[in-house]
Amino acid sequence: MTEILRYAAFTDRPDGGNPAGVVLDASDLDDERMQRIAAEVDFAETAFITGRDGDAYLVRYFSPIAEVPFCGHATVATAVALAERGASGRIRFLTPVGEIAIETTGGAAGPRAAFTSVDTEVAELPHATVERLLALLGLDAAALSTALPPRLAFAGNWHPVLVVDDAAAFDGFAFDPDDVRAYMNEQAWPATITVLHPSGPGRFEARNLFPVGRITEDPATGSAAASVGGYLRALGAVDAPARVVVEQGRHVGRPGELTVDIPVAGGITVSGGAVAM
Repeated sequence: MTEILRYAAFTDRPDGGNPAGVVLDASDLDDERMQRIAAEVDFAETAFITGRDGDAYLVRYFSPIAEVPFCGHATVATAVALAERGASGRIRFLTPVGEIAIETTGGAAGPRAAFTSVDTEVAELPHATVERLLALLGLDAAALSTALPPRLAFAGNWHPVLVVDDAAAFDGFAFDPDDVRAYMNEQAWPATITVLHPSGPGRFEARNLFPVGRITEDPATGSAAASVGGYLRALGAVDAPARVVVEQGRHVGRPGELTVDIPVAGGITVSGGAVAM
């Protein structure tokens, strides 16, 4: 019988952060069975270790509706689960987007994991796409930051990134999940729509739209946090090497915190804890 673990990532509380399913031995599972398990678990993603290549773990990620190329919070959850079972220190995951290096460390609140993404890319968001996103969220263009303009950012998944300066607009926007999902499918965005609000020096609050199953907003999104790191570096909004903190999950009752380390070049490192649920 397949053992399915459940962890909350980017938190030290079982009722915080982002829940992830973790299957440490999926070597006998085919695609259909993994998809069925992810739908039954009904978290944003479930990670499956499908085998080994030397000392590296082969990892795939499934949402309740489809396979996704990469998932940060499920990576952290899986690395912590492995660390709790003796595989501490440096761990390598071979994922559909490439090799992901993870460092696990102990602590009073339990193990933490830091993954380094693949190299980042940032692209323009067409004006018509920005207008459509604003309409879906019920936001006025005046709510957008002029210092941090909309972009597409990649660190394993492509994420559209919108920055909203006004706190009331950030807290107050609403959306129809079905309409957002239809547009995400049309654009072939596999992960989240990222909306940020600058909340203090070196700090952002994020809302990540991800309508899948019963989920509408993701509580803590590691791949988006890595993409945000690449976005900030590309715009010259940070003096790399730099660290920013992303708070997420308040709007869905599962607060969490992601630490984002931005080097001068290369992948972005995202770190946080995870606890069994």
